[in-house]
Amino acid sequence: MSNGLCRPVAASLAGDSFDDVVLPHLDAACRLARHLMRNQHDAEDAVQEASLRAFRYFRTFSGGNGRAWFLRIVRNTCHGWRGHRVQAATESFDEAQHSQARPATDPEMLALRTDDVLLIEQAMRHVPDRGRALLMLREFEGLSYRELSQAMGMPIGTVMSTLSRARRVFREALESQTRSGTPGQAVRERDRRAVPV
Repeated sequence: MSNGLCRPVAASLAGDSFDDVVLPHLDAACRLARHLMRNQHDAEDAVQEASLRAFRYFRTFSGGNGRAWFLRIVRNTCHGWRGHRVQAATESFDEAQHSQARPATDPEMLALRTDDVLLIEQAMRHVPDRGRALLMLREFEGLSYRELSQAMGMPIGTVMSTLSRARRVFREALESQTRSGTPGQAVRERDRRAVPV
């Protein structure tokens, strides 16, 4: 018994194989899913599900930009999962991260880098989901406006205006946080006052 979904997927109409079209973009898919899901394990599951969907429906890929096509599947998968799952407010323990020896670097530089990452993460939380996805794809993955339009399924004009608003919200949130002090600044001030000189 054979249906269209179970037949082997050797090539699309354009003659490209699944491996050539999708696999080079797995890293970008993982980064996008991680930012959309805000959880490494859920992101990995979402990318796996998106990869299975892409494989299952590869016969519908008619050529063009494989990266935009696959990232759109990833985005849709993530949005589907987020709509049906309640996110836990806790951070999972990453044994590999916490068990490795600390690199021998300047503690002050590590604190500053950590503060920068915290500032960016906190500012990104203020950006609406669609704008956050566009920012991630544009700034971290380097997609063009046309590729963003294909990946997000929206007109280029909407991509440009949504990106503009997302950048403005991000910039305002970042400026607000820097005016009020960096996340680690209050902790360092408290620690400095506690240590007698």
